[in-house]
Amino acid sequence: MIAAASFAHRTVAVFGLARTGMAAIKSLRSAGATVYAWDDKPSAQAEATAAGAVVAPFVSWPWDKLTALILSPGVPLTHPEPHDVVKKAKAASVPVIGDMEIFAREIGADPAIPGRAPVIAITGTNGKSTTTALIGHILAEAGFDVQVGGNIGKAVLDLDPPNAKTIYVLELSSYQIDLAHGLVPDVSVLSNITPDHIDRHGTLENYAAVKARLLKQTSKSGQIVIGVDDPLTSAIFTRHASNGGPPAVPVSIGKVLGRGVFVVDGTLYDAQGQRAAKVMDLAAAAHLPGAHNWQNAALAYAATRPYVKDARTIANAIASFPGLAHRMEDVGRIGAVRFVNDSKATNADAAAKALGCYGDIFWIAGGKAKDGGIESLATYFPRIRKAYLIGDAAEQFAATLGSAVPHTISVTLDAATSAAAADAAQSGLPAPVVLLSPACASFDQFRDFEARGDAFRAAVQSLASHPVRESS
Repeated sequence: MIAAASFAHRTVAVFGLARTGMAAIKSLRSAGATVYAWDDKPSAQAEATAAGAVVAPFVSWPWDKLTALILSPGVPLTHPEPHDVVKKAKAASVPVIGDMEIFAREIGADPAIPGRAPVIAITGTNGKSTTTALIGHILAEAGFDVQVGGNIGKAVLDLDPPNAKTIYVLELSSYQIDLAHGLVPDVSVLSNITPDHIDRHGTLENYAAVKARLLKQTSKSGQIVIGVDDPLTSAIFTRHASNGGPPAVPVSIGKVLGRGVFVVDGTLYDAQGQRAAKVMDLAAAAHLPGAHNWQNAALAYAATRPYVKDARTIANAIASFPGLAHRMEDVGRIGAVRFVNDSKATNADAAAKALGCYGDIFWIAGGKAKDGGIESLATYFPRIRKAYLIGDAAEQFAATLGSAVPHTISVTLDAATSAAAADAAQSGLPAPVVLLSPACASFDQFRDFEARGDAFRAAVQSLASHPVRESS
């Protein structure tokens, strides 16, 4: 745990008591801070009380004594309008920050501070979790003490304090960037930008501006890595390449770059020197299938190159990457039927990556729909043998699929998994895939996408103990 020494013996409030909120309470209390906290969930209230917080509705907090409000990333800061607790904080002139800001203050904002542990920060719409995990894997294979967290795995304040070999590898959502103006990464990575979280940022342009802010905060002695294959990130790269800031490394999939890192025909090249040099054939990375994962590999290569001088070490680590839970994760096989957990696909663009990797798909989709639904996935409909729709989006998705894809409204994930498994087993196809790639947020039925993926895995394991007979 990283103790919030900058708030020692101060009075602080924490609103929202999920993973990051609870980590913040423990960090603050370890430094002797008085912490007021609130969450609507009784279980969260009990946990916060046990951690030493004063649990009370925010209207009763001593606002004249508070030195900061630590806001959960899930609480609206600006759109569709600020949460009432944010309005109250602003009225009382109390700074609103996140756990990432506490982390930034504890390790030091200036990367030039002697002994300051390097920070690699990763953001983007899709691929950031795999990229983050892959960067961590590469650095660990190279002998560093890698601390991976943020929007993936551990909350940032639950990570270990730094030592001489520590590198922090942090995934940041747009919500976390909004609450971490003091974070100064040594390397910042922007994977891509597609429409997402518009309800929380108002417009796509606002969303892109928040992502770009992380790059602006990067140390001038550091490096920026940007995927340049979509218009928004390409424009961001052009601005950064000419603004006198830290060097910006472009990354492309399918396009040869005169300078940067790129992948063509599944081969990774490094063109940061005078000429392009082949790094590896990405077919060797069994757990990174598809062009979207080639981008993840290229971004990770560029981000770790400042710390790992031997390209072969990076290539070997990419090849040995074991994959990430809930991202096109194989969770079982029953007879000829393969089960793939892609619960992290919380929007249509992410689901497209999985739909493009498999044929003969029995697709489980639905949840809390994002703007645009699944209209953009029409080109993948011929790959789908049948769809099993769950959650709030079921009726909307059914209307989009229409007569193009056979479908049924299963309502629950358990029912969808059972039905898809039975149909796949009885299809007679040589390699059917039951794919959970919801193209939706999980919050209508599950706590988060991890809980949804875990439920799918458990359902598959249950079916494996009572398999459905294939047709003869």
